Amino acid sequence: MRWWDIEPVLELEHELFPDDAWSAGMFWSELAHARGPHATRRYLVAEDPHTGRLVGYAGLAAAGDLGDVQTIAAARDQWGTGLGARLLTELLRAATAFECAEVLLEVRVDNTRAQRLYERFGFEPIGFRRGYYQPGNVDALVMRLTDPAQARTPEAQAVPETPETPENPETPEDLESSETHG
Repeated sequence: MRWWDIEPVLELEHELFPDDAWSAGMFWSELAHARGPHATRRYLVAEDPHTGRLVGYAGLAAAGDLGDVQTIAAARDQWGTGLGARLLTELLRAATAFECAEVLLEVRVDNTRAQRLYERFGFEPIGFRRGYYQPGNVDALVMRLTDPAQARTPEAQAVPETPETPENPETPEDLESSETHG
């Protein structure tokens, strides 16, 4: 993600997270820590290869040996395409590059689709943050992945394609917008 991506990211952010969308300043602040030899953030965007339209974004913060998934979002027309899994895979690669021993994230307790995605990667629930998502006062489920370098990524879980097995075995339940950010 670069500064010129902030405007289209904000459009998608407000569409997917109308009650608790991040501000432009929050994204600018995160990107300020994403470059240079002392970078502690990794933010990326996904674009439709045919139209160039931004269809997803994700971000990770690292501090010492701990990574924290800050946000993952996929446009509604991308739900069920595997985009969320690809974004998460890239964040876990970044966590490995940052030498993180574990990765944490928060996800809305009512977003079971995103929770299932995270569980497929090996994240496990470890607690709750009451009233984390405001103004709706929705609780967050805190999940942890130990050793992101050994995460069960889609590549590691790949099943050889057969006529009965679609190229992308994910279903629409896999990822809406994850409501990971807070």
